[in-house]
Amino acid sequence: MLYRYSEVLRSLLITSDLALIAAAWLSAYALRFFTVFEAPLGVPPFSAYVAALFAILPVGWILLRRQGLYQAKRFGSLLAEALDIFKATLAGVIILLAASFFLKVSDTYSRGAVMAFSVLAPSFLIALRVVVRGLLRKARKRGFNRKYVLVVGGGHLAEEVIRRIYAHPESGIHIRGVLADGSVDRLISGVPVIGGYSDLAQALKPERVDQVIVALPHDHWPMLNKILKELEDSTVTVKLAPDLLHVLTLRSSIEEFDGLPMIGLRDTPLLGWASVYKRSVDAFGSAALILAAAPVLLGIALLIRMSGPGGVFYRQRRVGLDGREFEMLKFRTMRDEAERHGAVWSSVDDPRRTKVGMVLRRFSLDELPQLWNVLRGEMSLVGPRPERPIFIQEFRREIPGYMLRHKVKSGMTGWAQVHGWRGDSSLHERIDHDIYYIQNWSPGMDFRILIMTVTSVLKGRNAH
Repeated sequence: MLYRYSEVLRSLLITSDLALIAAAWLSAYALRFFTVFEAPLGVPPFSAYVAALFAILPVGWILLRRQGLYQAKRFGSLLAEALDIFKATLAGVIILLAASFFLKVSDTYSRGAVMAFSVLAPSFLIALRVVVRGLLRKARKRGFNRKYVLVVGGGHLAEEVIRRIYAHPESGIHIRGVLADGSVDRLISGVPVIGGYSDLAQALKPERVDQVIVALPHDHWPMLNKILKELEDSTVTVKLAPDLLHVLTLRSSIEEFDGLPMIGLRDTPLLGWASVYKRSVDAFGSAALILAAAPVLLGIALLIRMSGPGGVFYRQRRVGLDGREFEMLKFRTMRDEAERHGAVWSSVDDPRRTKVGMVLRRFSLDELPQLWNVLRGEMSLVGPRPERPIFIQEFRREIPGYMLRHKVKSGMTGWAQVHGWRGDSSLHERIDHDIYYIQNWSPGMDFRILIMTVTSVLKGRNAH
C-alpha cells in the first residue's frame, strides 16, 4: 500500500522538485539568450548558469521545506499549496539576487533570465502537484493509499470531524466507525456507533485501522487518559481534536512557546501584510473618493446650512479598534436639539429629521464625511459599524462576544449592513454577521461588500 512508502514518495517529490527547479533555471537561460531576445552584451557561458545551481538548489529545498510542502496534508487545497510555492520562490529569488549583488557576480546573470526563472519555477512545481494529486485521486478510488480511521467521541465535535472528512473524499480517508459512550446502535453524521470508549482495544483488532481521531466532548475529557492508555500497545497514529468549538470565536492559530504548543483563540486575520494592504486601500480609496465627491460634499453642506439653525456636521463619540473611542463625522440630518433628552436609536420616519436629512439618509449621503475618519485611520471603508459608548456598556453585558467586533477597525459599511442589519434591527444578527466577516475576511470579501453597498444605496434600502 502506498501509505507504507510515504517516506519514499516524499523523497521522490523532493527530487522531482529539485530537478524541476534546475530545469526552470536552465530553461530561463535558453529563453533569454537563444530565442527572439537580443543579447547586446553577448551570451554568458552556460557553465556559469550550471554553477549557480549549487546555490539555487539548496536554497530552494530549504525554503520549500520551511513552507511545509513536504508534510503530509491530505486536507490541504491546491490553491494553498500553490500560494506556499509562490512564497518560497519569491523568497528564493530575493535571497539569490542579494547574494549575487554582495558577491559581485550580479553582472553574470541576466535580469531577464531571473525574471523568467521566477515564473517558470513555480509553474513547473505547481504543474507537478496537479499531476501528483490527480494520480493519488485515481489510486485512492481504486483502494490504494487509503487511510482507515476510528473516531472516538460523540456530540458536536465528532460530527464536525466526520463532516470535514466527508467534505474531502479526495483525501482517501475512510471512517470505520465511531466509539462513544451511551450512543451504541445509533448513527453520528451517518457513521455507525460501534461501541463505547471501553471497546477501543477490541475495535482495533478485526479490521485495519491506521489512525484514531480522539474527538471527546468537553465533559468527557476526564476519559482522555484512559483512552490513551488503551492505545499504548497499538501501532495506530493518534490525533487529538480538542473541544474548543465553544470558545473559538475568531480565527484560531497554533504557535510554539519554547517547545510548548499554544492555541490562539481570538486571532484577527488583519495582521501583517493583510493589515498593510487594508490600510493602503483605505487611505488611497478615501482620498480618491473625497476628491471625486468634493462638489457633492460642498453642495450638501450648503443645503444643510440653508435648511435651518445648527452646524453642517454632526460629531459623535464612537468606539472603534481595540475599544478606543474616536469622534465620527456625519452630515447633520436632525434638528439641532434632537438629543436634548439623551441618546436614542434612530428609526425609519424619525420625526427629528429635517427635510434635507430625510433625503440624505435615504441614500446614505450623511455618511460621506466618514471618509475623513477613514483617511485619518480611525475607520475603514469596510468593517463592523461603530457604536456609541453609552450603548456598548449595555450590549457587552447582554450579548456574549459583543466586544470581539472591536478586533478590527470599524467601517463605513459592513457585512451586516449590506444584509439589512443596521439601525434599529436585531443586535444578535448584527453581531453574528460581524463575527462572520472577521472570521472570513479577504480582499475579495471587502470588494464584494463595497459593490453590494453601492447597489443598496442606489435602491435607497435600509437607510434610516
